[in-house]
Amino acid sequence: MPMNNTGGTEIILENCAKTFPDGTQALEPIDLKIKAGETMVLLGPSGCGKTTTLRMIAGLENPDRGGRITFNGDDVTPLPIERRNVGMVFQSYALFPNMSVEQNVAYGLKIRKLPRVQIAERVGEMLDMMHIHELRNRRIDQLSGGQRQRVALARAIAIRPRALLLDEPLTALDALLRERLRSDIDALLRSLGITAVYVTHDQGEAMALGDRIVVMSRGRVAQIGSPRDIYHKPQNAFVANFIGSMNRLQGRASEGRLEIKAGSLPWKGKQRGTVEVLFRPEALSIVNEGEANLRGTVATSFFLGDRCRLVVEGICEEPVIVETSGKLNHAKGEPVYLKLDPDELMVVE
Repeated sequence: MPMNNTGGTEIILENCAKTFPDGTQALEPIDLKIKAGETMVLLGPSGCGKTTTLRMIAGLENPDRGGRITFNGDDVTPLPIERRNVGMVFQSYALFPNMSVEQNVAYGLKIRKLPRVQIAERVGEMLDMMHIHELRNRRIDQLSGGQRQRVALARAIAIRPRALLLDEPLTALDALLRERLRSDIDALLRSLGITAVYVTHDQGEAMALGDRIVVMSRGRVAQIGSPRDIYHKPQNAFVANFIGSMNRLQGRASEGRLEIKAGSLPWKGKQRGTVEVLFRPEALSIVNEGEANLRGTVATSFFLGDRCRLVVEGICEEPVIVETSGKLNHAKGEPVYLKLDPDELMVVE
């Protein structure tokens, strides 16, 4: 019998901060609403507070006085992890080495004292779902990293949790396996409709998996939004610089024009006077001289397989990054003619 959709659990954090006994404030007061059935990714550098936030949702850490966490309106703040009915998946797998794959997946069900027949049925369902049925009798030390993470996912989902919490689950895997398992996790979460909170420092994972992304910095929420909003409409300099590659230039803005070191560009912004403007590498395209509004010189060229990344000097005070087709070859010192799309220019605080 296939696993039923849970319909998801709405999770709300109100005024949740975390100060450790030594006085270190890992998390400043945050308010966060995670919609039922969505995958929310907590993204940020090490020490930004993302794992602390996840551990508070799980019940492994308590928020400072005045903080409150609810699941579908139920106050779970005083409840430990075993009474919150959440599934957790860790980077380190946290599997029982003395148990087989089947026994690991069954563990949470036995703790909950489900009937033996129901446990067997549920375990078989999870093994099939994660494509590890043929591994059911193997010991954990006989498995690859990807197989272990599938076992960890199966064990977490088997209990039919109110929410699935994932803490850097793919970091220990090699790049190809990480890509494959990321796709499988995305398909799994979509099919289950379960509320998931996913912690990562990897922008690619965040963009691929998140319905919404919470970008965190120094214990604060820097921005919350869809992957497209986070990338194309960063609300501050930290988000702009943390997500993807970003070029910057300074110029003087007037009605309809932006004067920069290399010349003049169309300007659609409301700002006037001296401004710092940001734009993504893909806002630039290499064109013929007659179509260009910028001219520069190749300082460095990196071949990345499907594309080339050029570092171009002479456009503004700092070199700019341009990405082109991997079939094109540009030598150091070569002049390049570029067209910058004025609709892609951003001004952030």
